[in-house]
Amino acid sequence: MRRIEVHKPTPYPILIGEGVLREVPRLKGPAALLYDQNVEAFAQEVAEALGVPHLLALQGGEGAKTLEVYGKALSWLAERGLPRNATLLVVGGGTLTDLGGFVAATYLRGVPYLAFPTTTLAVVDASVGGKTGLNLPEGKNLVGAFHFPRGVYAEVGALKTLPPFTFREGLVEAFKHGLIAGDEALLEVEGLSPESPFLEDYLARAVAVKVAVTEEDPLERGKRRLLNLGHTLGHALEARTQHALPHGAAVAYGLLYAALLGKALGGEDLLAHIRRLLLWLSPPKLPPLKWEELLPYLLRDKKKVSESLHWVVPLGLGRLSVRPLPEALLKEAFALWREELALLGLEG
Repeated sequence: MRRIEVHKPTPYPILIGEGVLREVPRLKGPAALLYDQNVEAFAQEVAEALGVPHLLALQGGEGAKTLEVYGKALSWLAERGLPRNATLLVVGGGTLTDLGGFVAATYLRGVPYLAFPTTTLAVVDASVGGKTGLNLPEGKNLVGAFHFPRGVYAEVGALKTLPPFTFREGLVEAFKHGLIAGDEALLEVEGLSPESPFLEDYLARAVAVKVAVTEEDPLERGKRRLLNLGHTLGHALEARTQHALPHGAAVAYGLLYAALLGKALGGEDLLAHIRRLLLWLSPPKLPPLKWEELLPYLLRDKKKVSESLHWVVPLGLGRLSVRPLPEALLKEAFALWREELALLGLEG
């Protein structure tokens, strides 16, 4: 088992391994549990181990991150009279983690919560760093709050139940952490599987990168923006496909575009790393897209500052820049991106 301590702005432990439920402190006061219905058996195990009487099953996926489902969860808590000293437990993947954290952030102006991530995406990304939120029809993660968990308990046994693609696509975020930190070990994803003896170490290494960044800049006013590498175009692709494209696949496509931007600006050529990632991931193919189709989503991106959209550009391993870019350069890189997709057989 691997344990990482987050020290600021709110201290909390992150445990990754087998048997993490034994490490959860006894709950103080009432508790309720939100969970993805796809992991009902594990959610019941968590509830029984920790003595949680109230459970609400929700459909996972991006459809969970809506105002409608958010309202349903809030009303469910209110109907049961859960007080402000109640603890909310959230069991599921990245979308349930985002939703549950936002419910905890806003119910009675904020209650504590514990995260039990059940996908690789939730382990290395959504459960760490205190970002919570919802989507709007106009774009991804346009509603949200910073609300830090009291603990993250990642049972790696739960990862063995994942479909192979779901396991792989979550590791795109870990790969991204490798680009940010200049950690080449995190770029080596090909041999990873739920049965890998070094999976715990790999996940903990990826989580440690995000923890280091978020401790330095918890509210995303500076360095934390680097964690959005690949997400600007990625989020636009998710919104354009009405979330038919999974998040990890969208980010992988976004990383390819970001690498092309970096190369155009005179940075190190990182395309070989990204091509290898995409071939390993084998994501859903994209339809032929025009720049103008994605532009409305890009212009509503939450990373926009005043009237400028800031792009995270990799200029080398561990060397990134955040800056606005001229539209001519963006369009030129987009044309090259389309060519790369065709060469990789990823444009349908």
